[in-house]
Amino acid sequence: MATIRLGFRRQNFCLFKRSFLLLKLIAVVFAVLLFCEFLIYYLVIFRCNWPELKTPAYDGEQETLEPVLKAMFLADTHLLGEVRGHWLDKLRREWQMERAFQTALWLLQPEVVFILGDIFDEGKWSSSQAWADDVERFQKMFRHPHHVQLKVVAGNHDIGFHYQMSTYRIKRFEKVFNPERLFSWKGINFVMVNSVALEGDGCNICSEAEAELIEISHKLNCSREQEHHSSQCGDGQPLPRSAPVLLQHFPLYRRSDANCTGEDAAPPEERGTPFKERYDVLSREASQKGSMTPTEYALSKCYLPFENTVLITYCGAAGFLVVLILVHFGFLDLPFLFGCQLLRKFKTV
Repeated sequence: MATIRLGFRRQNFCLFKRSFLLLKLIAVVFAVLLFCEFLIYYLVIFRCNWPELKTPAYDGEQETLEPVLKAMFLADTHLLGEVRGHWLDKLRREWQMERAFQTALWLLQPEVVFILGDIFDEGKWSSSQAWADDVERFQKMFRHPHHVQLKVVAGNHDIGFHYQMSTYRIKRFEKVFNPERLFSWKGINFVMVNSVALEGDGCNICSEAEAELIEISHKLNCSREQEHHSSQCGDGQPLPRSAPVLLQHFPLYRRSDANCTGEDAAPPEERGTPFKERYDVLSREASQKGSMTPTEYALSKCYLPFENTVLITYCGAAGFLVVLILVHFGFLDLPFLFGCQLLRKFKTV
């Protein structure tokens, strides 16, 4: 009878050890997943801060501060499509973008978010069904509260390059995102341009885009002539008297990235490579028409978690799990246990 009881105790002890091992493995896996797929975004983006901007406006003898607009800028999200996007790659990338965006919204509390083109990777050739699927995924990833405005401009991967774009693709894009060419908030004018159409070759789409810019230019000029009450300006709602901020996908003309620095700059060996006009950047002629207020803004870059950090964490956790399993089955002694055994042998001698 005593032998049977002892056998039951040993069996229960073995089951307890196995259950405890399984519990430890689950705890480690859960902790690593929680850190790498959720907490790391808060730890990294928490270090981001809005830049300080003081814009005193003098009204007689009193000094007042103009309202400050908190705007967040994103670009080139390139949501993968059904042709070139592997399901696992899409799952990983889109989860990272969603967590980064939602975390930034919660921590930084921007008032408006601008995405400067190339929202999708295959918008230039995607079918109607593929486009609808991509839009649905985008709206899920970049969901935002009603008090936060999301503004989007078109990129070449959304509607195609100049010789690929069509009225159908442009209308399809505008139906979803309803882009405003002129957007004013808190005394700041934003001009959102379809830079793909700034080819300057007189095509129908290009002519329409240029006509829209001329009309916007007229409105902005009238906003600076409010005191003179020009008859050409009409009686419409006046715009704020501020220099416009130009938002578009293609950058204005520059020879190369030679003057660019920072973690997001091109590799040093590529910074001196000349840019091709109307492909990498806008033409010189089109760029001379762009402007941005030079003094009343402040910019701060916010970087996301490095993928290497996540991979190293996963590899370290996998190694730790292997060691834990080997120790449990007696294939490897922990340094602490090995030291205790040596100490016992020393005392025995």
